[in-house]
Amino acid sequence: METLGHGFGGRVALTQKYQRALEESVAQNFEENSLICSMSHNSDNIYSAMKSAVARASEDFMPREPTLQTLHIANVAFNSFLLGEIFIPDWDMFHSKHESAEFHGAARALSGGGVYVSDKPGVHNFSVLKKLVLPDGSILRARYAGRPTCDCLFDDPIMDGKSLLKIWNANNLSAVIGVFNCQGAGNWTWPVKEIPHVPTTVNITGHLSPSDVESLEEIAGDDWNGETAVYAFNSCCLSRLQKNHSLEVSLCTMTCEIYTISPIKIFRGAIHFAPLGLLNMFNSGGALESITCAVDSSATTVQIKCRGPGRFGAYSSARPALCRVDAHEVEFSHSDDGLLAFDLADRSPHSNFRNIEIVYKT
Repeated sequence: METLGHGFGGRVALTQKYQRALEESVAQNFEENSLICSMSHNSDNIYSAMKSAVARASEDFMPREPTLQTLHIANVAFNSFLLGEIFIPDWDMFHSKHESAEFHGAARALSGGGVYVSDKPGVHNFSVLKKLVLPDGSILRARYAGRPTCDCLFDDPIMDGKSLLKIWNANNLSAVIGVFNCQGAGNWTWPVKEIPHVPTTVNITGHLSPSDVESLEEIAGDDWNGETAVYAFNSCCLSRLQKNHSLEVSLCTMTCEIYTISPIKIFRGAIHFAPLGLLNMFNSGGALESITCAVDSSATTVQIKCRGPGRFGAYSSARPALCRVDAHEVEFSHSDDGLLAFDLADRSPHSNFRNIEIVYKT
């Protein structure tokens, strides 16, 4: 571009014209602005993009390079700290049938962007894909670009041998934090050597707190007392935690855990309740649309609109009298830790949303 721009206003002016022509062409030929700006990290491209909505956040996913799997996740998260203010960061494709598939899939669920794979035809791991994509092909997309939590910004989750990477995002009614062990890659850059680096495995213990989420108060509302329900996706553990308290988490290299963090609401002064969403999905809370409460002399009814199908979960301090989905009563379970769960069947051909009613007798 330096050479071509000589005599035409220079590199920056030529890049601006190139970007403008690209966006005009896409607008004419692709109605939904279907453009991903790949390899576009130079400032000329970033600041010249007027209509481009999506930009690649990192180097390509490279399935045959074992040292690049953890490095890829750290790269996209840190790069999204800047790019997320300008574009929807694209965290690139991955393979669902790969030793790192769960690791990459969990990260894509937190990215706030699109989810897509580059599997060979017929070579898929549907147990991973079903944690990301609903039967109609839609995803549970979080509200923002996934970013590192503030306490990770000046740590080195690739090379220091002691730091975990925490990535946060938010949904309508809850937040989500993914904790990743990205150690062992050897270097932030991909060195081309005759003797390749052999990835190392290390177990690291860190801490997670609801206060790691920057916008939790905005989600919770003005009358929130600071208590949260925290659900761990892989271990299926439910904890009740004050926003400034923390949980301990231990992970080996290239493993992760995802925590749904839902502010606890108090209904009628006695019922402590926090919706979690679809427990079978990486970003469980992305399924939740809205929550209201109706109170009369005989019952308190929590009303939730949630996408489905799947296993719905919520924290409930009390066992409800009954649960209904689309006006039909359903069987439910309520465990000692407060986990309320029941199934949302795939019944509606027109809408993925289910109307849930959880009734407490008074």
